Amino acid sequence: MLTKQAYLADPCRVSSLPYWKACRIVPPPGIVLVHEENFASANYPDYRDEPYFRLRHNLKAVPAPQLPDGFSGCALSLSEYASHINRCYEDIGVTESELRQFTDWPVYDATLWIAAKDSRTGAVAATGIADLDREIKEGILEWIQVSPEYRGRGLGRWLVCELLRRTQGRADFATVSGRCGNPTNPEQLYRACGFTGCDVWHILTPV
Repeated sequence: MLTKQAYLADPCRVSSLPYWKACRIVPPPGIVLVHEENFASANYPDYRDEPYFRLRHNLKAVPAPQLPDGFSGCALSLSEYASHINRCYEDIGVTESELRQFTDWPVYDATLWIAAKDSRTGAVAATGIADLDREIKEGILEWIQVSPEYRGRGLGRWLVCELLRRTQGRADFATVSGRCGNPTNPEQLYRACGFTGCDVWHILTPV
């Protein structure tokens, strides 16, 4: 059983999930989670492997968030968050109902749901959602996405740095995870914002 002490000593190495999720969520039957250190593909011939990186930020030096010219922060409804998230991904999505469940989680913090719009057209350009585990003082970046037509303008960096800034003073560290090999290369973005680490978890699903 995962202990708080073990998690705090090396969060990304001892758990594929943030502490609060690891204590509450049981993986679906058949799903196997293996850290890179213990993984050998030959041992799982009948599984589909999806590796995910997991990184950590000490929150001591957060780059100053800078919203690019032509964009402004905005407030969104849950349905607008869901709609934007679904426009940004081809293979995953979320419903308004699922996002509403997020607001019931003990780690929910309304100040960690942010968005930016195109000041000229009013179109939603970027959204970010983070959690705050007040028990162990961990910030958790959950959803970070920029509309395809607005990528490459610095909005992703603004989302990450702004969320990190908002967790400073309330959390001792932050974590984030993402799919290895993602063509948008989110890992590069997170590292450019100060995240570090080399932990990879293999999510193995029976085929």
